[in-house]
Amino acid sequence: MDVADLGLPVDVPSTALFTDQYELTMLRAALKAGTAERRSVFEVFTRRLPDGRRYGVVAGTGRVLDAVENFRFGPDMIRFLRANDIVDEETLDWLAGYRFSGNIWGYPEGEVYFPGSPIMRVEGSFAECVLLETVILSILNHDSAIAAAASRMSSAAGDRPLIEMGARRTHELAAVAASRAAYIGGFTSTSDLAAGFRYGIPTVGTSAHAFTLLHDSERDAFRAQVDSLGGGTTLLVDTYDVAEAVRTAVEVAGPELGAVRIDSGDLLLVAHRVRQQLDELGATGTKIIVTSDLDEYAIASLAAAPVDAYGVGTQLVTGSGHPTASMVYKLVARAESADPKAPLVPVAKRSTGGKTSIGGRKWAARRLDAYGVAEAEVIGTGAVPEEAAGRELLVPLVSGGEVIAREPLDVVRERHAAARAGLPLSATQLSRGEPVLPTEYVHVGSGG
Repeated sequence: MDVADLGLPVDVPSTALFTDQYELTMLRAALKAGTAERRSVFEVFTRRLPDGRRYGVVAGTGRVLDAVENFRFGPDMIRFLRANDIVDEETLDWLAGYRFSGNIWGYPEGEVYFPGSPIMRVEGSFAECVLLETVILSILNHDSAIAAAASRMSSAAGDRPLIEMGARRTHELAAVAASRAAYIGGFTSTSDLAAGFRYGIPTVGTSAHAFTLLHDSERDAFRAQVDSLGGGTTLLVDTYDVAEAVRTAVEVAGPELGAVRIDSGDLLLVAHRVRQQLDELGATGTKIIVTSDLDEYAIASLAAAPVDAYGVGTQLVTGSGHPTASMVYKLVARAESADPKAPLVPVAKRSTGGKTSIGGRKWAARRLDAYGVAEAEVIGTGAVPEEAAGRELLVPLVSGGEVIAREPLDVVRERHAAARAGLPLSATQLSRGEPVLPTEYVHVGSGG
């Protein structure tokens, strides 16, 4: 069954209006000028990484494929556009039959990227490609930002699992996308059931402070939870006095208590005290989970603490200070006429202020050093040189309008772990720094 049939806020019947009005007005003008059908190449890239970040993470590709497939202008949408005089009748007739029929190439989801990397390349007529700009950027900018934050957090956490808990800190639809991106970046589970339902991400959750406050005593609350969920549950121990709560938790659940959660205070100090107390009470196998506005720096600071897992919310779903990846979608080549055989001509914006771009249809490859560690992101136009052949990063995603590259989320997650492991060790440093790989541009033959 399609989840959209359930009316749940995890899918939409159409993505066609997830766009800016000027996409449609450009289409209208191009149709009138006779240039709408010119073969065109658009590329998604970022001119720079967020300040201090060493690498970016490609996330959202699978959602982009869904969005392209569902980009349809239904009767209600056409009526809306007509009633608000957005475009003329000729354009409305064109939109009513819209189906993307071009090709899309991109970095595989989960791969890392750097400034200038052609993360996604969209090819087709100008008309069909320009309409996809906003929705593609909306998805990739959000999901890549979350995945990059998640990657940094999972690197800081090492082998300790991370729980995504940010649903209450963002828009309900963004929460589902954030859970997906976090899983790609290395998180192991989510508290968001919609994300579990939509993407098969493992879900977890036990109780909040409200459950303890509901009962006449902390002991009564713990007993109710253990009676319902079993001794392997996780008990929240910082509603009142932590030491007293830990003692009560072990008395109620026994030494086989699954875990305790700490959500406030000096986590480093409290974790050490709780671990000592649990061991003294014989609960040596009881785990300690910490939450409370964690980010990658707080996680790293707890590396030496007796912590078994982390729960992260606000900082994750806001990209840990960088809620967008600042990607852009630019026309880099177009034909001189609507003739399908007309050659492509490289085009690029020329301006001051750091917003220039490089024209031409691009390829990308990652050069490795003698030890098999990445040492440069090589980007070029024209034919791929022999030394880069076999290491190209872009793969086909859509061919002739048909999606050809859907993947299980676990495959994407494993790809990211491998891609990050292939970078220089400095990539995972949390200190501020430049991108861990330089971007090198080469030009071979025509850029069309």
